Amino acid sequence: MHFLNQKIFHFIDKFDCEQILKLNKNINLIFRNYNKVYNYKFYKDLRNFCKSNGYNIFLSNNYKIAIKANYDGLYIPSFNKKILNTYSNKKKNFVIIGSAHNIYEIRQKERQGVRSIFLSPLFDTKLKKGLGIYKFLNLCKNTKKNIVVLGGINKNNIKKLNLFKTRSFASIDYLKKNEITC
Repeated sequence: MHFLNQKIFHFIDKFDCEQILKLNKNINLIFRNYNKVYNYKFYKDLRNFCKSNGYNIFLSNNYKIAIKANYDGLYIPSFNKKILNTYSNKKKNFVIIGSAHNIYEIRQKERQGVRSIFLSPLFDTKLKKGLGIYKFLNLCKNTKKNIVVLGGINKNNIKKLNLFKTRSFASIDYLKKNEITC
């Protein structure tokens, strides 16, 4: 599959050098692991590795460390409802992105100052029923923010992404399983 015209995000939950290096440099990485507490040195090492190998790296749900460790941006998950004043005092070229599942969460992400909204899940996943095409398109009409497709993307439905007005998608497992190096 040829993805050069799309903005691609990939979620990682561990610092696996070999797995990261298999990915194309055009893929933006989002580090999220809510099950383990890491020290500041870990975050800095991850950022240094990604930067030295040409990857953009976003940190999930920790604005202070993302700024301090000089990440490319912050990913705000849908369960984070806080609006922090520090979001408006962000450094230059720092990008805030976030996920939403419904219109209420879309409005919440807009108040949090996100540049792109990850709307999920589009397709059915093991854990959740997908929004479906019509509901997804109706939710997209409710915001002027860039929409990123997330959820349930697999080799059978990835071609359907061309039906949507978005040029971006995010993967949790698809890129890892298929070792796509676009």
